[in-house]
Amino acid sequence: MRLATHLCQLLAGARFRQLFAVRVTSQLGDGILQVALASYVLFSPERQPDAAAIAGALAAVLLPFSVLGPIAGVFLDRWSRRQVLLLSNVIRLLPVLAVAVLVAADVSGAPLFVAVLLAFSINRFFLAGLSAALPHVVERDELVLANSVTPTSGTIAFIVGLGLASVARGVLPGGEPDVIIVCVAALVYAAAALLTTRLPRDLLGPDFDPERPDVRRALANVTGGLLAGLTHLRERRRAAYALGVVAAHRFCYGLSTVATILLYRNYFNDPADTDAGLAGLSIAILVSGLGFLTAAVVTPIATARISPQRWIVVLLLAAAGCEVFPGALYTEPSLLVAAFVLGVSAQGVKICVDTLVQIGVEDAFRGRVFSLYDVVFNVVFVAAAALGAVIVPSNGKSYGVVAIIAVGYAATAAAYAGAVRADGSAQAA
Repeated sequence: MRLATHLCQLLAGARFRQLFAVRVTSQLGDGILQVALASYVLFSPERQPDAAAIAGALAAVLLPFSVLGPIAGVFLDRWSRRQVLLLSNVIRLLPVLAVAVLVAADVSGAPLFVAVLLAFSINRFFLAGLSAALPHVVERDELVLANSVTPTSGTIAFIVGLGLASVARGVLPGGEPDVIIVCVAALVYAAAALLTTRLPRDLLGPDFDPERPDVRRALANVTGGLLAGLTHLRERRRAAYALGVVAAHRFCYGLSTVATILLYRNYFNDPADTDAGLAGLSIAILVSGLGFLTAAVVTPIATARISPQRWIVVLLLAAAGCEVFPGALYTEPSLLVAAFVLGVSAQGVKICVDTLVQIGVEDAFRGRVFSLYDVVFNVVFVAAAALGAVIVPSNGKSYGVVAIIAVGYAATAAAYAGAVRADGSAQAA
C-alpha cells in the first residue's frame, strides 16, 4: 500500500510523466531495433557466430561511446539537457535509416557496424542525459522510487519492443521483414523526439555555475574536466564505491550474456534452426525483464527497511547462488529461473547505484559522472565478452565459467560490504 501511494504521488507530477514518456518511447524503439540486428547478425542461417564473433559485435557497438563519454559529459554539464534528449533522438534517425538500407542491400561487415555503432553511441549519450536530468523532476526523497520506476520501465518497454518485433517477423509479408522492423524503430525514435518538446528547454539543467567555462573551452580541456569528475568522485566515496560495484556486476553479467546467447544458438537448439534459437533467447530476455519489474517493486520496499548498500550485498549474493543452482543444471527451465534472479539482481543493484550517485554527486558534475558511469558500464561488458571469447566454448556450456561468474558476484559482495563498513567507521571517527 505504501509503495502504491508513493508511486501515485510520483506519477502525479506532470514533468516526471513527460520525461518518463520520452524514456519509455525511446527504449521501445531500442527493443524493436535489437530484434532486427540480432536476426540479421547473430541468428542468420548464413552466419555461425562463436564467442569471439559475439565479443567483436559488442565491442563495435559499445566501445565507441567509451571514447566519446568524456566529451558527452562536457555537453551534459553545459548544454540544455532537454535539447540533448531531443537532438539525440533526431540525429540517430540517420544511422538507423542507414542500417535499413544496408540490410535491404544485404550488406554486412564494416559498413553495417559503423551505422550500428553510431546509433548506439548516440543512445548511450541519451541515457546518460536521462539519468542526469531525473533529479530535476522529482524530490530528493523520491529518487529511489524514481530510479525504480524509470530505468525498469524503460527496460520493460525495451522487452515489449523485442516481443512485438519478434512476432512481427513471423507475420510480415515479403522477404525483408528486418528492413520493415528497422524503419518502424526509426518512426518510434521520431515520436520520442516529439514527446521531448513538451518539456521546457531549461527544466532539466544543468544548474548555472558562473565559474564554469563555456563548451568550447571545456572541450579544449576534456582531460581536465574528466580528472575533475574523478576528483569529485574520490571525495564522495559512497558514489565511487557504488560505481565499482556496478562495474564488477556488469562484468559478471556480460560473461553470462555471451554464454546464454551461445546456449540458445548452439546447445538448446539445432544451430541450423535459427528461428528456434531466436525464439528461445527472446523468452529468456522476457523472463529476465520480469525480474527487472520485480526489482522495481521490491527495491523501494527493501531500502525502506535496510540501507541501499546492504540491499546491494543481498542482491549480489543472490546472483552468486543462482549461478550455481539452478543455473549449472543447463536445462532451459533452470536457465529461465537463473535469468529471472539475475534480472532482479541486475536491476536492483542499478536502482541503488543510480540513487547513490545522484545523491552523492553535485549537479554541476552529474553529466560527467554519469558519462563515466556509462563508459565503465560499456568497457567492462566488452571486457567480459573478450574473456568469454577465450574461455566460453562454442555451445556455451562450461561449469568453469559458471564458477568464475559465481565467485565474481560473491567476491564483489564481500569487497563492497567491507568498503562500506570501513567508510562508515571512518566517518564515525
